[in-house]
Amino acid sequence: MTAQHYEGDYLLGSSDAEHERLILQAIRLAPVTERFFREAGIGLGQRVLDVGSGVGDVAMLLTGLVGPSGEVVAIERDARSINRARSRASRRGLRNVTFVQSDIVQFSSDASFDAAVGRFILQFLPDPVAALRFLSQSVRPGGVIAFQEPSWTPFLALSRHLPLWSAAVSLLHEVSGRFGVNTEMGPALHKVFQDAGLPAPSMRLEMELGHEPDFTRWVSDAVQSVLPRIQKLNFSVKTLGDLDTLQERLQSEVASSNTVVPWLPMVGAYSRTTTN
Repeated sequence: MTAQHYEGDYLLGSSDAEHERLILQAIRLAPVTERFFREAGIGLGQRVLDVGSGVGDVAMLLTGLVGPSGEVVAIERDARSINRARSRASRRGLRNVTFVQSDIVQFSSDASFDAAVGRFILQFLPDPVAALRFLSQSVRPGGVIAFQEPSWTPFLALSRHLPLWSAAVSLLHEVSGRFGVNTEMGPALHKVFQDAGLPAPSMRLEMELGHEPDFTRWVSDAVQSVLPRIQKLNFSVKTLGDLDTLQERLQSEVASSNTVVPWLPMVGAYSRTTTN
């Protein structure tokens, strides 16, 4: 089967339910992302560009790292998502973050950044090399480029012991691939960084394991978010049964097995722009 790129259309959509899924996901991923950004060298007083900000979770995390003397500029092309991000930041009283509605390659800034970052963004782009090359021009010499992207291979492998869980994960993987998503964007960052003219990045993979309902619901929530795409591709969901009870059945399967299941692995890669 060949991949299909749906230009201007985000795989998971921009519904209220998807926004809530992203917020719950961000709570779980925050410690991993914060450790990664600190390791990459992001800290107090820096000016940081957050790419593909969604509903603003990475940008708001960054505000704490750069502090009041720093600044975060977050770009997001989807109007509904960026309005939600602005509202959330306003409610938190955050004054050092600005949200800009823009495509990546159309963004411009009068001042350079100390870092450009993103989480689960490059996997959706038809040309991530061009995007990184463009972004690096906005980062000062010696500044940081840091991205976290997925690797589905260990996710699939560590899901195989549970039939229903594995079926749901496999469906998400296949739909993502057919929709043009690079499901191995994480490991590919080694080459993508270099093809974009950056030094070979430092890299790490982190994957959480769990069993509790708040952990396992990620899969059923993701299935609901991509359901319109599943229907568009005429994929069958018969192996999953009634989607209204999918979460309960997934959790029951995990609980009865007395084992853990994986969260989508995150590969972090960071490098510094050249100084010459």
